[in-house]
Amino acid sequence: MKYVDEFRDPEKAKALIDAIHAKVSEIERRVLAEGRTFKPLQLMEFCGGHTHTLFKYGIESLLPDGIEMVHGPGCPVCVLPMGRVDDCINIASLPNVILTTFGDAMRVPGSKGSLLDAKTAGYDIRMVYSPLDALALAKQNPTREVVFFALGFETTMPSTALTVKQAQREGITNFSLFCNHITTAPTIEAVLNEPGLHLDGFLAPGHVSMVLGTEPFQFIARDYGKPIVITGFEPLDVLQSLLMTVTQIAEGRCEVENQYSRVVQDAGNYSGLAAMADVYQACNVTELRGLGEIGEAGVRVSDKYAQWDAERKFSLVHKKVMEPEACQCGEVIKGLIKPWQCKLYGKNCTPQHPIGALMVSSEGACAAYFNHGFRVPDDSSAVK
Repeated sequence: MKYVDEFRDPEKAKALIDAIHAKVSEIERRVLAEGRTFKPLQLMEFCGGHTHTLFKYGIESLLPDGIEMVHGPGCPVCVLPMGRVDDCINIASLPNVILTTFGDAMRVPGSKGSLLDAKTAGYDIRMVYSPLDALALAKQNPTREVVFFALGFETTMPSTALTVKQAQREGITNFSLFCNHITTAPTIEAVLNEPGLHLDGFLAPGHVSMVLGTEPFQFIARDYGKPIVITGFEPLDVLQSLLMTVTQIAEGRCEVENQYSRVVQDAGNYSGLAAMADVYQACNVTELRGLGEIGEAGVRVSDKYAQWDAERKFSLVHKKVMEPEACQCGEVIKGLIKPWQCKLYGKNCTPQHPIGALMVSSEGACAAYFNHGFRVPDDSSAVK
């Protein structure tokens, strides 16, 4: 298929939905024949892009009752702790500093407000479309320090790394990186180790896999016995991946399969991986929203590029900031509750006035529910 509309073909979608229903019915019949109780299959889509596809095209409502989708961390904005936003505001408050970042980070609340609030208060905080835009600002403002607030899973890590390498080549020393990138595999492992959370399979993030390839996900099948399918973002991508996942379950297989093969190569992107290996080094993440401390899930700027590391340049000391007591983003991220089960959802917390990161981020599960018209039902027991 060559064009986007081919990935939205209603007849092909119906065929896939029918096949999913048939396969789940097969699993249910076998479980009941063995004298066991059949419970809905818990399938997690890790990426917020998949969550939005599920809701935008009404896919979740077309799935059999034997499948329950669990909405995972979604995006790095969703697990960004409030303390890192406070760090950014502290940097922006320094003399002669321009703080830059992506647009979806501007409204994430910290304990002192969001970056957008700080910009309104007079700090020089600018939205950019890429770290190269921030580097261009540094060239245009040689007497000022330009800091790029870098966040994202492996999807955005290569572009940030290549920007640092370019700054080194050109000798631009008034540019630095406040590195808050997060790696995917340890984050998934933290979810898998969450007490009380049972998952039967995963839809793996397609854009991350475009960089990483398939190897980093092998431990999920090998060590945890869970099927995982690398998934594209169109409706037929998601439906085909769901069929591939339940087929593995029906056949008793646990493998990494690549549905998104038109984009994702098994070996990943060599140039991107090489740049990441050169510029970053693994570090412990002291705090992720909703997931706590999960070991070496983070990266920092390597010693080779210390001159472009904002944490060293500005001597940052991270402080842990407690989330609002009523906010249940962590439970949603872990798949323990649905967004509408949060006490704040649709009441105190909306996309216009977000409290939690899952409502701020364009890829957050709460934003997906709310923006596609899902409101708190009168009878929550009636909701799948």
